[in-house]
Amino acid sequence: MSESDRKPEKEPFPLTCDTPRRHVGRMLDRPTKPPLTIRLCQPRGFCAGVDRAIQIVVLALKKYGAPVYVRHEIVHNRYVVEGLQNLGAVFIEELSEIPPEHHASPVVFSAHGVPKSVPADAQARNLFYLDATCPLVSKVHKQAMRHQRLGRHVVLIGHAGHPEVIGTMGQLPEGAVTLVESEEDVRRFEPADPAALGFVTQTTLSVEDCAGIIRALQEKFPLIHAAAAESICYATTNRQEAVKETASGADLFLVVGAPNSSNSMRLVEVAERAGARMSLLVQRASDIPWDRIGEIGTLGLSAGASAPEIIVDEIINSFRERFDVTVDLAITATETENFPVMRALRDVELTRADMAFVNG
Repeated sequence: MSESDRKPEKEPFPLTCDTPRRHVGRMLDRPTKPPLTIRLCQPRGFCAGVDRAIQIVVLALKKYGAPVYVRHEIVHNRYVVEGLQNLGAVFIEELSEIPPEHHASPVVFSAHGVPKSVPADAQARNLFYLDATCPLVSKVHKQAMRHQRLGRHVVLIGHAGHPEVIGTMGQLPEGAVTLVESEEDVRRFEPADPAALGFVTQTTLSVEDCAGIIRALQEKFPLIHAAAAESICYATTNRQEAVKETASGADLFLVVGAPNSSNSMRLVEVAERAGARMSLLVQRASDIPWDRIGEIGTLGLSAGASAPEIIVDEIINSFRERFDVTVDLAITATETENFPVMRALRDVELTRADMAFVNG
């Protein structure tokens, strides 16, 4: 059979003079999205303590009605705070901001914990308060008080000015706690009695950084007593381990969280150390600096313990608009922890719809 006799192969969409112009345009102009693999960390996002704190505010609003006052951000996430404000929560920094006509309204203390002076002030003002302190933060408070009860000066490893640190230091009399933030602080620290020391840590620290500070303390003060149990919480450790497993080789690693969220900022640092080419903190999809990230083929994605899953979904969808996305779920641990709310709120039903503003 000659070349002139061979029938041409049928085109999937043959172009003829009769082909409608709109079809030709659609075929020629159709953009091709570049491929992108998203390594999605699990666990990520809300921990049991954060989930409990948000539930407490939601249930208090259902039971008592608006307003429900919240001292400080219930958790460090602007999206969560604004969502609760839309439901009727009012955020304050000091109890004195509650007007006299609302003294019968509940006031909720944040998940970070508060100094002993705050509930004492609430009682003096005859306020009804609900303490949403994370049980793992409360455990650190008890560990610090145990050290003092046994005659030890307490060394707190943490970040100055963080609400959790303020709350922990506020469990003990002034001068009973020394805050150290770095190994350099340890080198400068000269206690009155080096043989009577005990340490605790903020729950949201970098595991590696904290280990270095503890090592420096134990080398300088061999008789220092550790806490009775690990102070860095399970959620902080698990999220950092997940990031370590997924960051190597990532062109970009995004952590969903707020700049004032200690555990979220630590995840950014962990991703950089673990080998991500670029690591950034974003609060919403609108924060993604598309002009900076350049060409990427692999994206690592996690969320701090106070970042809602609905924003993770928002960010993945934003990448789907620009890339042909494949999501690989990187599971490094399974979390089953659940911290129940206080008895005063257990008679109120919590529905999926109640938490849809954060869970989707």
